[in-house]
This record gives sequence, structure tokens and C-alpha cells, in this order.
Amino acid sequence: MFKEILANLGLALDEGNIPYMIIGGQAVLLYGEPRLTRDIDVTLGVDANHLAEIIEISQKLNLKPLPLRTLEFVKQTMVLPTKDETTGIRVDFIFSFTPYEREAINRAKDISIKNKIVKFASPEDLIIHKVFAGRPRDLDDVRSILLKIPSVDLPYIEKWLAEFDKSLSNAGLLKKFKEILNSILKNKQSFR
Repeated sequence: MFKEILANLGLALDEGNIPYMIIGGQAVLLYGEPRLTRDIDVTLGVDANHLAEIIEISQKLNLKPLPLRTLEFVKQTMVLPTKDETTGIRVDFIFSFTPYEREAINRAKDISIKNKIVKFASPEDLIIHKVFAGRPRDLDDVRSILLKIPSVDLPYIEKWLAEFDKSLSNAGLLKKFKEILNSILKNKQSFR
């Protein structure tokens, strides 16, 4: 179910010339530990002014917008939640416009699913998103990605987390990330 939706989603967004990357649980399945996820999160390289185009794409994909007042909801949240009418799988379109999101989308990895290319956030950008979200499940995801892919670009991750800390009045994102890194290193040393 998920693979078919992802493949069709990637194709439709490419055909519509909408830059994007898959984030969230589906990307964690690619880079981290397998876990249950019930939705697909898509960061779009366009802002909410492109809502009509995204609604048109979602309709072609049999994705029904969930909010009753779609325009108002998207303006408030920058998210268009939709649901696949056949499977009940939720697909959230996240509108973006920041320099970081543009760079992250440009760094997205092409992954073949059902003979179609789907763009997934890089491991580094997925880690940044997960640290930013900050829930215990997200931080566990960061740990699993770091354990599975120890060669991530640490300076890139640390640069962006430090930038977010500056703009968010010291949210402590870089500190959280370094705590996870240090705990992984301590665990590795204790097994030697």
C-alpha cells in the first residue's frame, strides 16, 4: 500500500514540477530501524500560494483533503492533511519556504520504488527534522539512524541545529543532538 502511494506521489509531484522530499516515519524506515508508521509526510519546496496545485495533484492521487476549511487550515498550519480514500493512509503535504528546507530538498536522495523515483530526505536532514520535532520517538529515531549510518555529515547537522538554536532563542537542539551522539559513543566504548 505505502509503496504504491509513495511511487505515485513521487511521479505526480515530479510531473507537476513541485520539488519535494519524503520525511518522517517513511524515511526512518529507509535509514533507521523498522517501526510502525501510519502516514506519509512530504515536505514541499513551495509555499502555501501553491495550494491549488497541490489540491489538484492530491485529487489525481485519490487523496481527500481532511480540513473542512482547507485554505484557512493551511494558512494557519502550513500543512495540508489528506487521506487516501481506498486505504485510509494519511498523506501530509508540508509547505516550506526557508533556505534550510530548499537546501534539504536539493540534497534529497533518489530512491527507486516500484520502478519510479521517489525523493527522500537525506539521513542528515532527517536527523535535523527529528531533533527539531524533539518527541521521545523522534529522538529514538535519531539514535537508530546514527547507529545504522555512522558516516553522516556531522558538521552539516551541527551547523543547521546551531542556526535553529540562534533563531529560536536557544532551543537546545544542538545540545540534544550532542547528548545522543555522546550516549552512542559511551555505549560503544562500554562494549569494547
